[in-house]
Amino acid sequence: MADFRLRREEVLDGERLTAMLEESPARAAQAILAAAGEGVPEAQALLGQILLDGRGIAQDPPLALRWFAIAAGQGHLMARNMLGRCHEHGWGCLANASIAAQHYRIAAEAGLDWAMYNLANLLATGRGVVVDHPQALALYQRAAEAGHAKSMNLLGRYLEEGQVCPADPVAARDWYRRSAEGGDFRGQFSYAAVLAAEGRVDDAIVWLEKALAGGNLNFLRVASQTLASATDPKIQALAQAYARRCAELQNS
Repeated sequence: MADFRLRREEVLDGERLTAMLEESPARAAQAILAAAGEGVPEAQALLGQILLDGRGIAQDPPLALRWFAIAAGQGHLMARNMLGRCHEHGWGCLANASIAAQHYRIAAEAGLDWAMYNLANLLATGRGVVVDHPQALALYQRAAEAGHAKSMNLLGRYLEEGQVCPADPVAARDWYRRSAEGGDFRGQFSYAAVLAAEGRVDDAIVWLEKALAGGNLNFLRVASQTLASATDPKIQALAQAYARRCAELQNS
């Protein structure tokens, strides 16, 4: 009988587990399950994720929620963040943004950048909490300074618009650039807009194409409409590529 056990140091090796999930999702799932049963928090959090995604194991959001809770109870911050995600989106439970905010806050106060970003999103939109733009901005800034690319883009947005802070287009541009270089498709789109406004159309198109390759359906749908109204014909032409990609994602 095959031995699917992993040593603790192997479970904590994110690159090795990622490779295993790519090569043999079922084998990796069994190894993660065994380690989770032995009480390894990293494996418990990973088990929650693959149960949520249905990767190498049957998709089971309620069970994923339970494993996230077990790992979070052992102090695993990303598992705590994922508990928030589950409650925010109704994965394995009834959606409840207020409960989600509680989980995000615990992980954010412990220093997890993703939790800072997710809590800031709730505070910026008033979902589950009272709208609080100054606190949202502070969280985006903390996460951005920790290297979180999505937060960099939103920090740039606050700085560009001068919302609850002095407008600073130079700083906004820098955060958009850093977000784009960090791989966030929204940051790539924001930085492209700045470059286009500077007359650097060819450079803008490079970033628009990157955003096209990585963007999700909701983003691409809105972005295609924005590009369609562009004045430069090169940029306007990309609207069709964005629309085609939307169609592909809708039909996949």
